[in-house]
Amino acid sequence: MHGNSISKNRRSRSSPPVQETGERERESVVRVVDDQVDQIVTEMMSDEPETQPQAVHVSPHAENHRVVITGMGVVTPIGEGLDAYWDSLKSGRSGVDLITQCDVSAYPTKIAGEIKDWDPTRHLDRKQIKRMSRTSQFAVTAARQAVAHAGLELGEVNPRVGVIMGAGTSSFPDTEAAMRTLVSRGGMRISPFFAPISLANMPTGQVAMHLKAHGYNSTVVTACAAGTQAVGEAYEVVRRGDADAMLAGGSEAPICELGLASFCVMHVLSTRNDDPQAASRPYDKHRDGFIPSEGAGVLVLESLQHALERGATIYAEVLGYAATSDAYHMVMPEPKGAGAARAMEAAMRNAGIQPLEVDYINAHGTSTQLNDAAETTAIKAVFEDYASEVPISSTKSMTGHLLGAAGAIEAVASVLTINHKLIPPTINLDTPDPSCDLDYVPNEAREADVRVVMSNSFGFGGQNAVVILREFQG
Repeated sequence: MHGNSISKNRRSRSSPPVQETGERERESVVRVVDDQVDQIVTEMMSDEPETQPQAVHVSPHAENHRVVITGMGVVTPIGEGLDAYWDSLKSGRSGVDLITQCDVSAYPTKIAGEIKDWDPTRHLDRKQIKRMSRTSQFAVTAARQAVAHAGLELGEVNPRVGVIMGAGTSSFPDTEAAMRTLVSRGGMRISPFFAPISLANMPTGQVAMHLKAHGYNSTVVTACAAGTQAVGEAYEVVRRGDADAMLAGGSEAPICELGLASFCVMHVLSTRNDDPQAASRPYDKHRDGFIPSEGAGVLVLESLQHALERGATIYAEVLGYAATSDAYHMVMPEPKGAGAARAMEAAMRNAGIQPLEVDYINAHGTSTQLNDAAETTAIKAVFEDYASEVPISSTKSMTGHLLGAAGAIEAVASVLTINHKLIPPTINLDTPDPSCDLDYVPNEAREADVRVVMSNSFGFGGQNAVVILREFQG
């Protein structure tokens, strides 16, 4: 009716009698609308409304879903693939060794967690390799493992599968190589693939392209919290119904002179070069810095409904997630761990659990003086008396610190802990720091009935991310 009135007005600009007719029609419409409003208000105020409430029909895609983990894949310094990775974790085997990828003679740190004997031709063809960073190669390899482990079909048959990957440093080796070329041969000799290869979102894009994941796609760049935050954000995407399944995790390849120099000048790396495998020692009194490492971890997160419909094996459930900021300093954690504590509390609140229900904490535990002490303080604040009882360990004591990929491989470790009922140790914890006086499962794996795990990740810039994982309970 309103549209017809507008049409009549446009035709009547040269004819006053018709314009008056239009005015009368508009007044009539206003009276009708007023009468309808009065009727609606009367019915709302009536004790016995004339019409009964109608059922609300919500689209399945708008419902909140339970989210489960159905597949995992890893490329780490202590093993490629789940079996090799878990065997090293439970055995307390370190992957730290002397660096072979670059000249380290000018740097005080000469050790890292490298992927030894990495041969991308086992996973990709040579043309693809030339157009991918080492970071992306790791990401695609771990993603293919995870998808195979989950038995998940992608592509046109399942377009509602997406990807979220975490990144910390983008691609230091490619940036260094491009700069060397620019300085020695001129900028026009840089590879035309440099820009797309080195972009922080490219591992996410490469995973999507290689596995034909057409759904929701994003990249989390929150330093060392990125892998955990990617898993948490993927959980939220599936939970709110924007995807049936997500490939989530992180990938990193920072080992080169540029990466090494960046951290060495900050004095945050261990210099225990004479004993590499003992260098990463979270919570130990004699710890002297973290170990840079490379690799990737990817998990398949699915709505419970989707997983059940296709008969998938379920390895765990994602129960809750939270992210906060210290808003304190570029690189130092807030000394009392206030931001980390808020993230742990919020994750448990979102999961609907109490501290006493957490059976194990996979800690951030980087082996730096400030981080280990701040995380210990935060755990005490959140868990109170139970803090001294809950088992905690840092698998970085074996893997080193994979930066943006750390939280991803640690989420995988947490799921494996739930399934094997065995807590990986914190190795090299020989002389406990008095300020780090909790149960850090020193040096040997421990059998335990682990059903609920909290996995923590904290990064430069005050980034904090926590996920809660639980044994699947049907």
